[in-house]
Amino acid sequence: MLFLRHHLQQASPFEDIAFDGFASFEYSQFFPFEHLIAVDCNSSFIIHHTDAALRRSGRMTERQKKRRLQLEQIYGRPPPTAVGQAVKELLEIALMGARNPLVRSDKHKTYAARIRQLTFPVHHRQTCSRRKRDRHNELFELNALDSFTRHCCANHRRETIAFSKRRQESAYRMSVFIVWKNFAKRRWEKKCSQTPAMIIGLADRVLTCDDILSRRLFPAHLQLPPSWQRYYRREVLTPAIHKNLRHELKYAF
Repeated sequence: MLFLRHHLQQASPFEDIAFDGFASFEYSQFFPFEHLIAVDCNSSFIIHHTDAALRRSGRMTERQKKRRLQLEQIYGRPPPTAVGQAVKELLEIALMGARNPLVRSDKHKTYAARIRQLTFPVHHRQTCSRRKRDRHNELFELNALDSFTRHCCANHRRETIAFSKRRQESAYRMSVFIVWKNFAKRRWEKKCSQTPAMIIGLADRVLTCDDILSRRLFPAHLQLPPSWQRYYRREVLTPAIHKNLRHELKYAF
């Protein structure tokens, strides 16, 4: 996270982005959440990610509905404004410094409402999520990223036993994946020798793990977004797991 924020300070404003929610769950399918991700459409560079807890929805048996009610009585119901707050932060970070940018998304009502609340002009282009997901789709970068993420990260695959036990750890893993995708993975496997970071001028070569970890970074020297401050301090709690360790540095001087 610190590595990505350090390099984003040197990036030019992004004028054409796409964003959407990447659905997953923690602990069990009764605790779904979304990783909301913004990507630059001109380079495939992943700009920012955050998360929002959701209430389980969709088709359920009567037994599952009763179980959901029991769990909500014990742990509470996720706030209905969680997605909106996450979208607000995502757009503020991804569009920082941009002038009249183009923002692409699907037709989620919350997305449009949050974009209208921005204090600068934004051209919002919406695409139906049922439209064929090929190269001609306006959300091609997001659709390709969604597929590639599920391919690379076992915790996000459909019907898997490798699902994330904690949303906190899922955020960590997503951050590692994004740094690798931006700085160590070529944009396309065929006829492309550049990573997304090279395309936007943040790197001059494909970085290795040694390159990424060569310099120690400190959170006090960087301005982390609110959600990333929570991630760094391990403040994202999984209610169903009673022991949630935080990054409190009790023995540091």
